[in-house]
Amino acid sequence: MKIAIFGGSFDPPHIGHEEIIKKSLQKLDIDVLFVVPTYLNPFKNDFFAPPNLRYKWVKKLLLPYKKAKIIDYELKQSKPTPTIQTVDYIKNLYQPEKIYLIIGADNLTKLDQWHEYERLKDSVEFIIVTRDGIEIPKNLQILKVNANISSTILRDKIDRNKLPTSLADEIMDYYTKKGEK
Repeated sequence: MKIAIFGGSFDPPHIGHEEIIKKSLQKLDIDVLFVVPTYLNPFKNDFFAPPNLRYKWVKKLLLPYKKAKIIDYELKQSKPTPTIQTVDYIKNLYQPEKIYLIIGADNLTKLDQWHEYERLKDSVEFIIVTRDGIEIPKNLQILKVNANISSTILRDKIDRNKLPTSLADEIMDYYTKKGEK
């Protein structure tokens, strides 16, 4: 079995996330794409939408994609969880022959600071998603995605056009009400 892992805060999920899911399923030679919402990103101090709500959104986002499955492992930890720990969990559960780890190009500058980076590097093949014109080294596999958006930008200025159609109403409602408080 060949798998890919795509983790993130998904706070909120946006059209860029959906595009990564679609392109991963189209372009990568995989049997399943595991999407892993974080409880809290190890490089962040807080989240905006609660973990159970982000899980619900991602699960709904994945409904049309038969080869995409949500994994709630990091949410169940109720704390920041290093990626290598999630990789080990999935590896033990599914015994895949190949693991791709999908990350945004914006993570490249801090990748060597990730917990047990050397072991992570030996356990997975990185797939780097294009972002903000960031240059990606030639020795890394690239997944071209044309969606210039981030969850941070959306939280500051929520835009229905940047949200997956299936989730737009729920996400707009949540972040609009949160902004009024």
